[in-house]
Amino acid sequence: MAHVALYPGSFDPVTNGHVDVVRQACTLVDRLIVAIGVHPGKAPLFSVDERRAMIVEVFSPLAATTGCAIECVTFDNLTVAAAEKSGATILIRGLRDGTDLDYEMQIAGMNQTLVPSVQTIFIPASPTVRPITATLVRQIASMGGDVSAFVPKAVAARLKAKFSQ
Repeated sequence: MAHVALYPGSFDPVTNGHVDVVRQACTLVDRLIVAIGVHPGKAPLFSVDERRAMIVEVFSPLAATTGCAIECVTFDNLTVAAAEKSGATILIRGLRDGTDLDYEMQIAGMNQTLVPSVQTIFIPASPTVRPITATLVRQIASMGGDVSAFVPKAVAARLKAKFSQ
């Protein structure tokens, strides 16, 4: 039986932390669905199409080297509903610290109650990427800072272009 997982997030932008989680997840599953959450109340820096393009560009090489099929979808409903729709029985969540764990445990409990057939797997971030957040990356980039240590090269270029406009 193929193991299919959904990795939800805003990916605004894709960071090295996301890459770390995807790299680790690819060792656990046969198919990984990177799911961009779309929320009408939020104003992301990058459009859904731009985020999808980043995901494909950044994660395609990982798919090729790991043998894990990686695809990208969007969703605007409950994460567990997106997992069910995609045929995923696993939710992947990255953890940077204890604060993330506390929050994610609450969400995992609610998701387990809503859809018992979908399990959550927590993946601890590697030490080198633990401090990275997309919010901080956006703030640094918006102020002209160098974000190349925090995001893939292609994403750094997109951020630079976005804030040069």
